[in-house]
Amino acid sequence: MPGTREAEGCPLVTIHAVRRKLLLPLLAVGAVYAFPAALKVAFRPPRREIPQTPKDLGLPEEEVWLTATNGKRLHAWFIPVTGPAPAVVVLHGWGGNAGLMLPLAPHLHRAGFHALFLDARNHGMSDRDDHSSLPRFAEDLDTAIDWLRGRDDVTSVGVVGHSVGAGAAILAASRRTDIGAVVSLSAFAHPEEMMDTSPPLNVLPTPLRRVTLRTLERMIGYDYDEIAPRNRIGDVVAPVLLIHGDADRIVPVENAYDLADHMAERRLIVVPGAGHSDLASFEAYLGDVIGFLAEHLKA
Repeated sequence: MPGTREAEGCPLVTIHAVRRKLLLPLLAVGAVYAFPAALKVAFRPPRREIPQTPKDLGLPEEEVWLTATNGKRLHAWFIPVTGPAPAVVVLHGWGGNAGLMLPLAPHLHRAGFHALFLDARNHGMSDRDDHSSLPRFAEDLDTAIDWLRGRDDVTSVGVVGHSVGAGAAILAASRRTDIGAVVSLSAFAHPEEMMDTSPPLNVLPTPLRRVTLRTLERMIGYDYDEIAPRNRIGDVVAPVLLIHGDADRIVPVENAYDLADHMAERRLIVVPGAGHSDLASFEAYLGDVIGFLAEHLKA
């Protein structure tokens, strides 16, 4: 029929047909870009208040600004001692900052260690970046270690890390041989296992959790198995001391036993009644931490 032939040849009908054919591919492309962007927002670490500075504790304080691998600025406090001495980098966990780790500072200072309390990107006073991750924590830690090793008054370098910062310490120490000692506070054994059972992923259906985790892997540029502390700790040349609270509800103490089982030499302190970020409970064992660092960070 003439009317049918005219409709088939109508430019408007052709345009609508093309739009329908392109709709699903365009939606798919949009989802590919939009989903990672949404995840960056969902997993953005909170900026917590900085509770104190070294000066508040009566300690010498040098404010330091370092440059991360992508040009972002990293804030740190350097707390020096007199003369050449070993140095310790202290790195917080997810959503933490250097100020929250300062209860360790007086103990390190009295023991004769230089100390560098670092803010990872997106934390404390350091610059914002598009996302945070365990590998980026490790990159920032590498920057801090390199800065310390470039100082004439630093004889050796150790690391104390908490939670993600502890995982970053293990990752960094598995890739370099110039770290003298590592102290891990409340580290998880595997990031995917920890995230899978924690908010916000634990409320999602299993298929969506799997998609989310794979998307996060692509976003950070690493396979979780590749960076998992469980799989890296056996490659660490430096001695490692694990400390974990047995009342930790965020990273259960089973993670510490798991890590200890993969260490060349098992060094583990389980703190009775301590939670994930309970530095006050850990304080009773700081003598063990100082003794461990003093033994392995000799001038």
